[in-house]
Order: sequence, then structure tokens, then C-alpha cells
Amino acid sequence: MTEILTTHAGSLPRSPELIEANAARPVGADGLTPEPTAEFREVLRQAVVDVVARQREIGIAIPNDGEYGHLMGSAVNFGSWWSYIFDRVNGLEITGEDIFSSEPVRSAPGDVRLTTFPDRRDWTLFAEAYQDPTSGITVGSQPTFPAATGAVGYSDTGRALIAQDIANARAAFDAAGYEHGFLNSLSPGSGSRIVDAHYGDVDAFLDAWVAVMRPEYEAIAAAGLTVQVDDPSIAENWDQINPEPSVEDYLAFTRKRVDAVNRALVNVPTAQTRFHLCWGSWHGPHTTDIELRHLAPLLLEIDAKYVSFEAANVRHEHEWTVWQELTLPEDKVLVPGIVSHATNVVEHPELVAQRLERFARLVGPERVIGSTDCGLGGRIHPQIAWAKLESLVEGSKIASRRV
Repeated sequence: MTEILTTHAGSLPRSPELIEANAARPVGADGLTPEPTAEFREVLRQAVVDVVARQREIGIAIPNDGEYGHLMGSAVNFGSWWSYIFDRVNGLEITGEDIFSSEPVRSAPGDVRLTTFPDRRDWTLFAEAYQDPTSGITVGSQPTFPAATGAVGYSDTGRALIAQDIANARAAFDAAGYEHGFLNSLSPGSGSRIVDAHYGDVDAFLDAWVAVMRPEYEAIAAAGLTVQVDDPSIAENWDQINPEPSVEDYLAFTRKRVDAVNRALVNVPTAQTRFHLCWGSWHGPHTTDIELRHLAPLLLEIDAKYVSFEAANVRHEHEWTVWQELTLPEDKVLVPGIVSHATNVVEHPELVAQRLERFARLVGPERVIGSTDCGLGGRIHPQIAWAKLESLVEGSKIASRRV
């Protein structure tokens, strides 16, 4: 029997103690969080030990640190996967203008530009639902994000924080008996979505973020861990372009962001790299999502062995058939989302097994790792999140016996 392995996209529910410790951290004059105290570091270290042990107890095969080093000061938080980097980068400050407060930007054929978040097409199409607090739609709280007011660069604080993440993860993996694990890191394209008040050129700003992220990727890989590059922007940007562009224009725009990932990973072995794509983790209609068939060929050009993508939520589950049409290179492994962050319903193990079997019969069970659509931490209740992971593991055992 070939075992179908399990993992998850990254973020896991934080413990109450860690949330409280994060919320209590002071904010500097620049609006960013200063280096942690010794007391906070101990709370964080123990929390990582506990979350890795919980993954081992459930039976997750490929763990991470729950993204616990990415500051999250409230139980509901959709943005820590992204906002964590701001404390690790020079050249940023709170200016009062960010991606939520800036003026909308319009694109034209051959000139694709990202607009503001409130001007996204899904948000405007369903404006009544988004503005109704009883609708069930949520994008989480939206703090003021920094803008780049100077040259951006990975800071000494960033180097200390990623070293802390690595040390905590390695110690927790060893304690739980794991030989391998991964850490999440932001993509250059996602980093470059903040307001640029310095470079004045989209491509130059993207290039700057390539240099920003490279040290973090290299530090994770040098420690023998797998780097997961989180890049919702590859798919999510489509919804942030107004009016809707042609697919050709969008793919030209996106290819630059794929190239940016590869340039940032230049010194990282492909076998130690995962790439995560999603259409944005907010709980909304998502009717303006771009189809996977347009993006899948680009995904295969990324220098990552493991390709992680949403395949469980009701907007994208049907797209498993894309992999019937594409030949998966021999050095690639699919990491489809099998349980969703976007519903409180816990997937039945039998459904998990059926979803895994689809992929296993297409590419072989040894080249499928069952995962979550996106991070569970901050998006659904912890009790439900852990139940979903338990169902994922149970369903993978059923599928492994069948295929």
C-alpha cells in the first residue's frame, strides 16, 4: 500500500496564551512591532512545541510551526500570512494611506494595474452582502497597513525573527519525532501589493521585493527545512483589476510575478520548495475568481517540487479535471486542498477519500499530498479546525487502502 501523506497550508489556530501575548506587544512610533521580549519568546517557543505535538497526535505527516511566528493578536485574523513581513522589512511606515484607503485605479488593455481592495470586483458586485454584518461574509478586521516610503530591504530584525522561527520549529519537530517540516514565507508579488511611495515603478518595486524575500527563503532552506512560498496574488490579483482584463493581459502581468518567485528562490533547492496558490481566504462569493485552467501551466514553471492549491471549496472543487489535461512533470507533487477553510462543516472522511482518489488516480498516490485549501488559523473556530485535520488524516487512510 502506498500511503497518501497529509499536510496543511500553514496557519493553525493560535493558543489563547499566544494571542494574548501578541495583543500585549507594544507598537513602535512607525506603527510596527519592535523585537519581542524574552517573556514573549518563551510563550512563543512553548506554543510551537504544543502545536507541533498536536499535529503529531492527529497524524499529520508533514508539519509546520502553525505560522506561530507570524504575529496574530486576535482569534479572527485573515491577514497574518502577509502582515508578518512588515516587521522584518526596512523602508516601511504607516502613512495613513494604504490598499484600503487609496483611490481606485483603473486598468486598460495592455496596461494592467491593481486597484484598491475595496474596489475589488467581487466586493463591488456583492456590495450589499459585504456591507451587511448578518450576511456571513467576512474579510476579517482591516488594520492600517504600512507603505514603502524608502528603499525596502530585509532587516536585521527580520534575520533575528526568521532565526527564531527556525529554532522553534526545529526544536519542536525534534521533540515530536518529525524528520522534516516546512515554514511559510511571503512571495515577492504579494509583498509588492502594498502602497509604493518610493519607487514609482511597478516592476522596480517587484524587483525590490525579490531581494527582500531571498534571505528568508535561504535561511529556511539552509536549516534543512522546506520553504513554502505563499502567493495568493497569482490568482487573487485577477479580482483586484478593474475592469476585468483579458486573460492574455493578465497572464503577461502574472508571468512577471512567477519569474519573481523563481529569482528569489535561485539559491534554494527545488526539492525543498512548496508553492501555495489560493484565490484569497476571505469568506465571500468569489464569483470573479479566475479559472485554474488559465494558471496551471504557469504554476508548473515555478521552481517548486510541491504545488499547493485550493481544490475543496465549492467554487474550485470541479477544477480537479484540469490535471486530466496537463502532464505533471516527474519532479512535481500535487498538494491539493482536500478540506476547506471557508466552511464550518467538517468534511466526512469518505468525502476526503474520494477527493484524494481523484488526484491519486491521475498522477499516482506517491505524488499526492492531502492538504487544506488555505490556512485554518484565524478563519474558523479552533475546535472545528482540528476536527477538519482529523478528518483529513482519516480520509487519507481510506484512500490509501483503495489506490
